[in-house]
Amino acid sequence: MLELDQITQHYAGRPLALSLSLRVAPGDTVALLGASGSGKSTLLKIVAGLQVPEAGRVLWAGEDLVAVPPERRGFALMFQDFALFPHLDVRDNVAFGLIEQRLPKAQAREQAEALLQRFGLAAQARQKVWTLSGGEQQRVALARALITRPRALLLDEPFSALDADLRAQLREEFSRRIAESNMACVLVTHDETEARAMARHAWRLREGRLVALW
Repeated sequence: MLELDQITQHYAGRPLALSLSLRVAPGDTVALLGASGSGKSTLLKIVAGLQVPEAGRVLWAGEDLVAVPPERRGFALMFQDFALFPHLDVRDNVAFGLIEQRLPKAQAREQAEALLQRFGLAAQARQKVWTLSGGEQQRVALARALITRPRALLLDEPFSALDADLRAQLREEFSRRIAESNMACVLVTHDETEARAMARHAWRLREGRLVALW
């Protein structure tokens, strides 16, 4: 169980950015909607460990993770801007997390190639990521986020650069993998249709607080 307990964060020049609590069970997806600047991405960074909250706790199975560095949390965060490694080819971008976990490089690359096949990117495996289209880069980022089977998956507008057919395909793929791997997933999106397709519960972030949508 991923739990956010009384997370509090202020921004300069604003009275309050975040003041909230939230629970996400393994295998469940919770969607966060809200206007630009409402704090959605900041909240994901706090959960991932990239930002320390002013107050409150990030818990997994009851363990407080606020002092735990990002690489030891077992979470995967997919940024809206992909954050791919330009010096690596597509296959090694996807394999990177497994190699960091000390899986032999040959095995990591084999798993990456299998996942790229499922994402329709097998032919691009040895290309540099900067040669791909924006939509193809996003699919590489999605594959990289999934390959380590994280215990929590944090998605920031993950399908924004994709066409409608591919969005629908990857929503289904993600929902299946989240359930199969028993991951807790937090989906930040501006698209209520997307939220309804993937999330069991959804909240709107408004003036730093969560308002239940369903």
